[in-house]
Amino acid sequence: MIIYNVTVNVEDSILDEWKAWMLNAHIKEVLETGLFSGYTFSQVLVEEEIGTTYSIQYFTADMESFQLYEQLFANKIRQETAKKYGQKIVAFRTLLKVIDSK
Repeated sequence: MIIYNVTVNVEDSILDEWKAWMLNAHIKEVLETGLFSGYTFSQVLVEEEIGTTYSIQYFTADMESFQLYEQLFANKIRQETAKKYGQKIVAFRTLLKVIDSK
């Protein structure tokens, strides 16, 4: 399994709107690509000077599925997010390969 992790720092001024949008629109759009089997949406429990940080983890079976997401959907979805929130959010992405879990 591959975990596509998106870590996002969000300005407090848009926090409630952003969380609602993530849960009601954005995450659904990513899942509707059919390339991810599920997700977790978590708050990162660290003190931040500015904003609040979240981690969204999407689960996919293999690298081929993730690469297909990147090729077909990622740019459009990222551009929509940037247009909506601009500099009020900062995101970085990592990929994790699951070695073992229970």
